[in-house]
Amino acid sequence: MSRLFLACLLAVFPVVSMKSPIFGPEEVTSVEGRSVSITCYYPATSVNRHTRKYWCRQGAKGRCTTLISSEGYVSDDYVGRANLTNFPESGTFVVDISHLTRNDSGRYKCGLGISSRGLNFDVSLEVSQDPAQASDAHIYPVDVGRTVTINCPFTSANSQMRKSLCKKTGQGCFLIIDSTGYKNENYEDRIRLNIAGTNTLVFSVVINRVLLKDAGMYVCQAGDDAKADKSNVYLQVLEPEPELVYRDLRSSVTFDCSLGPEVADTAKFLCQQKNGEACNVVINTLGKKAQDFQGRILFLPKDNGVFSVHIASLRKEDAGRYVCGAQPEGQPEEGWPVQAWELFVNEETAIPASPSVVKGVKGGSVTVSCPYNPKDANSAKYWCRWEKDQNGRCPRLVQSKGLVKEQYKGRLALLAEPGNGTYTVILNQLMDQDAGFYWCVTDGDTSWTSTVQLKVVEGEPSLKVPKNVTAWLGEAFKLSCHFPCKFYSFEKYWCKWSNEGCSPLPTQNDGPSQAFVSCDQNSQIVSLNLDTVTKEDEGWYWCGVKEGPRYGETAAVYVAVESRAKGSQDAKQVNAAPAGGAIESRAGEIQNKALLDPRLFVEEIAVKDAAGGPGAPADPGRPAGHSGSSKVLVSTLVPLALVLAAGVVAIGVLRARHRKNVDRISIRSYRTDISMSDFENSRDFEGRDNMGASPEAQETSLGGKDEFATATEDTVESKEPKKAKRSSKEEADEAFTTFLLQAKNLASTATQDGPTEA
Repeated sequence: MSRLFLACLLAVFPVVSMKSPIFGPEEVTSVEGRSVSITCYYPATSVNRHTRKYWCRQGAKGRCTTLISSEGYVSDDYVGRANLTNFPESGTFVVDISHLTRNDSGRYKCGLGISSRGLNFDVSLEVSQDPAQASDAHIYPVDVGRTVTINCPFTSANSQMRKSLCKKTGQGCFLIIDSTGYKNENYEDRIRLNIAGTNTLVFSVVINRVLLKDAGMYVCQAGDDAKADKSNVYLQVLEPEPELVYRDLRSSVTFDCSLGPEVADTAKFLCQQKNGEACNVVINTLGKKAQDFQGRILFLPKDNGVFSVHIASLRKEDAGRYVCGAQPEGQPEEGWPVQAWELFVNEETAIPASPSVVKGVKGGSVTVSCPYNPKDANSAKYWCRWEKDQNGRCPRLVQSKGLVKEQYKGRLALLAEPGNGTYTVILNQLMDQDAGFYWCVTDGDTSWTSTVQLKVVEGEPSLKVPKNVTAWLGEAFKLSCHFPCKFYSFEKYWCKWSNEGCSPLPTQNDGPSQAFVSCDQNSQIVSLNLDTVTKEDEGWYWCGVKEGPRYGETAAVYVAVESRAKGSQDAKQVNAAPAGGAIESRAGEIQNKALLDPRLFVEEIAVKDAAGGPGAPADPGRPAGHSGSSKVLVSTLVPLALVLAAGVVAIGVLRARHRKNVDRISIRSYRTDISMSDFENSRDFEGRDNMGASPEAQETSLGGKDEFATATEDTVESKEPKKAKRSSKEEADEAFTTFLLQAKNLASTATQDGPTEA
């Protein structure tokens, strides 16, 4: 019932026309009595490997009658002369048919499934009459463009007679060549006649670069009279039957071409033919390369006229017929040896998609993901650069076994991550000359070879690190990397570069970075810390970002390790920071020291003056002009720091007095009606110890005038009004105000006087 319902649906709703992934030969030719072998390709999925395969013949109304299938069915007409063999490992099945007759000519389909409406491919089979059956001629089959040797026997009676070869046309036979030196103009530069010797009763005619029009019946003759020895020869010229090649989208293909030693020194070519049009040259040994194949094609010459052409990153439009050949001008021409393939590109591919173009800013980095067959996880992996020379070549730049080309050391790394069919290549410190095409290659399945085009554009690298830094042997070292806010959620890392890759190192997050003022809340500094620097720490270090297993941008810095001379001071900045950050950091450090202990600050200045003053030798690592700027800065900060220190001491004394006067209540502050008579004896509170509360205490005089705080309300038991005493808090406020005025005046005076008395 379900099958009937399905058949009704198929009858009402025709199958949507889609390109079938089944592929086979479009045309097959043979002669009566011989056999043919037809190979059909299908996607090697687990389902397709076990699905029914069939070979059927198309009828007049489009119905296709099954002749043989993989489930054991064989039609009566095919019993004993046909079989179907499935090769699931390679995704192919082969139909062999023997004892062909002219009745076998027709239209066929090879396909998968229970119905001919499913996945299938159309094949045309043509069976012609065997020319040997029409005459007693000896048949010489030869491919077009190749060389054929025709042997002509004769008797001893005609050993001294003229030998010749002629071609039959209708009722006549026109001479092609003879032993007197004659050659027909159509064969002049490609035919010769050889006589082995008087003891050999055979002569031979050699025809080079056979043309299609050379096919036909020939007559060998020795002698000119009625006693002449004659024999018929049939020359069968065959067009090259294309070899079927089945590849997946984004995979690669290699065409191995063998044309023979006779054209070893002749220019070679590979051309592509579509829809019966002219064959357009894709590449030749004279330097020509089609624009559509730039960066993804290689010509690999070998010996004795043998060569290979490799095309990577296959596209849908690459499908079609390809012909390799040899010709002096590197162009296809009839009469020259050729070899053909029919390429089918399956769009149902297992190779993951990856960008065909990557862009990086000058001085920045790029990351390339290279696919490989997961079965080849242990095979060697490479990254090479395609070069546009005469034949195209791709020298290796880096490989997984530790080889890195000299000019790429510190810039290029091949990483096994993320694995499971993908490895990563990182190139940083980009330059204009890095632009070009690159290939991902393995020692395993070469069909997974892929290409990528690198473009270098103008811009500013996202990650900021110092160019080159120096670390001192035996001392601590810190190296910082600044990340913009767009990498806030990414994993950050530092690693040390080597030929084998880049080994991760422990890092420290130093919080917000001041290098990106537009997004301070998200930008970060990640630092690499070395407690004790050794000589082995010298080399290239990379900082970078990751998102899961995928690598992002990187930046590289070279760290040189040197020994510090005794008593010398390091003036080199090793922390990556924006311009001006070092000066601001030093100013803040001086201010902090002055506030903590001005004596230490003065001692430090004295020591530095003694070591690096006018009479001391200059520090070779100190930049030019730095000494003068430091003196001006110090001369300005020293008076200010001393004044700030004095203010801190004064505030501390006043606050101490305030803590001792906690028993005193300010009438002005709290506005209460409490009088001193409410206490039994004010002396019990030791008022004499608190000078601010003593009757003999004097108010602080400012500007020669006494200022007092007065009560806004009368006290309850006061006999006569008295001036209210000010609190310790008010005294501290007034003292601090005075201090600020004095500090401002002192700082202005110091700035005007200059650094001479610093």
